[in-house]
Amino acid sequence: MTPVLAATEFGSGPALTLLHGFTGNDQSWGPCVHLLAQAYGIRALDLPGHGGSGAIRATLSETAAFVAAELEPSSVLLGYSLGGRVALHVALETNAELRGLILIGATPGILDDEERAERRRSDAALAARLRSENDLDGFLEEWLRGPLFADLPLEVQELAARRQNTCEGLAASLEDLGTGTQRPLWGDVQHLEVPTLLLVGELDTKFTALAEEMAAVMPNATVVVIPGAGHAVHLAKPAETAAAISQFVDGLAD
Repeated sequence: MTPVLAATEFGSGPALTLLHGFTGNDQSWGPCVHLLAQAYGIRALDLPGHGGSGAIRATLSETAAFVAAELEPSSVLLGYSLGGRVALHVALETNAELRGLILIGATPGILDDEERAERRRSDAALAARLRSENDLDGFLEEWLRGPLFADLPLEVQELAARRQNTCEGLAASLEDLGTGTQRPLWGDVQHLEVPTLLLVGELDTKFTALAEEMAAVMPNATVVVIPGAGHAVHLAKPAETAAAISQFVDGLAD
């Protein structure tokens, strides 16, 4: 039986499904989700290892199948970071009928075999540390001090939501869903016809470059850069992010 991913619903209107990033959950979208809920029926899912889905273990491909089973026909799927990688697998590996795809700070994977193997080793070491120290608050504070989140003041980091996770769940997520486990999808995205918005923060130079590289090979992708934002654009600039998402969704064919 396919596991049912935990979810929270916001608003009403055309279907928009949200997939959070690592250490997030269905409650960690900040004011952006409430702005979007004024026009759309939002379904925010908890990915395996997180929130109410913390006990579920699954690979990226298995998680994509779980997400696809939750989608309404002609949904728009939005994924941030980890959620963006899952969303790509949904679009490429399942029969989900997507009207649009929105990727925030996402990557199709690491092409170099040794670099990918090193990422797996790094994630495995971090997972082992999470389990041995079993200090969720300490880990979250350290994680959010990293360069990806340097632009986020404490009050917008959604710490209360992130504390709904567990060290074991996050460790399992690193082992099962980390970037090092992802097969490179660069060849696959060249054939992805679904209209795609690649949303990145101006200060997130690594993922801005990746978005431009993706758009250069994808047949139906657009890059939007949010000024003054880093990796978590939806938390740093919620109004600007919601406006960019709304403009994209409202421009999609029915």
